[in-house]
Amino acid sequence: MTRTLIRPRILRIGHSPDPDDAFMFYGLASGRVASPGYEIVQVLDDIESLNRLALKGEIEVTAVSIHAFAHLADRYLLLPCGASMGDGYGPLVVSRRPASVSDLRGMTIAVPGELTSAMLALRLALGPVRTSVVRFDRILDAVRAGEHEAGLLIHEGQLTWEDAGVHRVLDLGTWWRDETGGLPLPLGGNAIRRDLGRDVIAEVASLLRRSIEFGLNNREEALTYAMRYGRGLARPLADRFVGMYVNDYTLDYGVKGRRAIEIFLRRGHEAGVLPRAVAVEFAG
Repeated sequence: MTRTLIRPRILRIGHSPDPDDAFMFYGLASGRVASPGYEIVQVLDDIESLNRLALKGEIEVTAVSIHAFAHLADRYLLLPCGASMGDGYGPLVVSRRPASVSDLRGMTIAVPGELTSAMLALRLALGPVRTSVVRFDRILDAVRAGEHEAGLLIHEGQLTWEDAGVHRVLDLGTWWRDETGGLPLPLGGNAIRRDLGRDVIAEVASLLRRSIEFGLNNREEALTYAMRYGRGLARPLADRFVGMYVNDYTLDYGVKGRRAIEIFLRRGHEAGVLPRAVAVEFAG
């Protein structure tokens, strides 16, 4: 009697090549968190590229900017785990020479992508400004070299900017906290395609949560793995960066995190950055 082999379902999961995302996915990437029935394929790319991939519906599960999710809500749900929230800190605007916030309105600012949450926060804080899209890991060098007057830093640039000799002008996470009476700045989340169906969505949500929990419970080995994506960060700095963005909000947005997303996207619509109001739906 011939036994029919059931092939595992291929599940593409996208995340940015940076330490906090790598830390979250370590459990699954290493196989320490089993994923029976699924073959996990990691798709590593910068967040703006992942946003664009999701806009086409070409990936099942991916990290996305909360800003981009406003354009994806008809096709994707937000998973309750995997959030990156800036709790009183966040993307930084830096300049080559000392400048004030009002000076920024007359500058061209290098940004990591039009659909990034950092870009939406910048528009909410400053209104219409001149921007130029530059890959996230080139912005700091571009400002230092004088190619751009100012730059919007995400990922590890938020910690390494001082070494580059540039000047901090605005911390968007601090601005948002003060603007909203203490809410965290919603930056990224994990989105899953609706057409996968309720059962698969529930299973994937469980897998991702278990992967995050595994990293938090096995911090040193997960951090060692995450260091591969640290672009030269010393271990203490990588540990600090992971701690900023892998925390209680990452396991679950909670009431406060969900409210922050709703207000962030509502204000984006009111400011004319988002074309329509978005009803944010979470899986489960």
